[in-house]
Amino acid sequence: MSHPALTQLRALRYFDQIPALDPEQLDWLLLEDSMTKRFERQGVNVTVTLIQEGFVGSDAIASELPLLPKEDRYWLREILLCADGEPWLAGRTVVPESTLTGPELALQQLGKTPLGRYLFTSSELTRDFIEIGRDADLWGRRSRLRLSGKPLMLTELFLPASPLYWEENKKWSGV
Repeated sequence: MSHPALTQLRALRYFDQIPALDPEQLDWLLLEDSMTKRFERQGVNVTVTLIQEGFVGSDAIASELPLLPKEDRYWLREILLCADGEPWLAGRTVVPESTLTGPELALQQLGKTPLGRYLFTSSELTRDFIEIGRDADLWGRRSRLRLSGKPLMLTELFLPASPLYWEENKKWSGV
C-alpha cells in the first residue's frame, strides 16, 4: 500500500545549500526538536496514519542507501502525521537492522505512535544534518539521526495543510 504524498516525498530533490526562504518557513524546515510537539503547539490533536511498516531490502531505500551502512535489511516505516484528522506531514523512516538492538528495538513497535514521541525522549539522540528538499510546490527535509550512535534516516514532506505554508497562503490571499 502507498499514498500519493509518499510518492512526492520520494521525489524530493535536495538543495546543496539552505535556500532563501521566509524566516518562518526556515524555522519549520530546520527545526531540531520534535515536529509532533511543534504541531501540538498549534492546538491540534496529532495522530498517525500508518501506511507501511516492516523490513525491506536495499532496493526499497535507494535514496537513503548512500547515507546509511550497507546491510541486508532495513526497517521501513511510512506514515501520515495528521492534525485533527487532516494530513500535515508525510514521514518515512529507514532504520538499518543493526540499529535495532537494545532500547532501539522499540522502533519496530511504534505502530500509530508518532516517531517524535520516542526519539525526543532519548538522551542519546543526535542529528548529523538536515537537508532541505522540494518537489513541485511542496517542501520537505531529511535528517540522519543517531540513537546511542546508531544511525537512522528520517524524511518529512510538509503537506499543503501544514502550518509551514500558512504565511505563504496569507500572502497569496491578501490577508
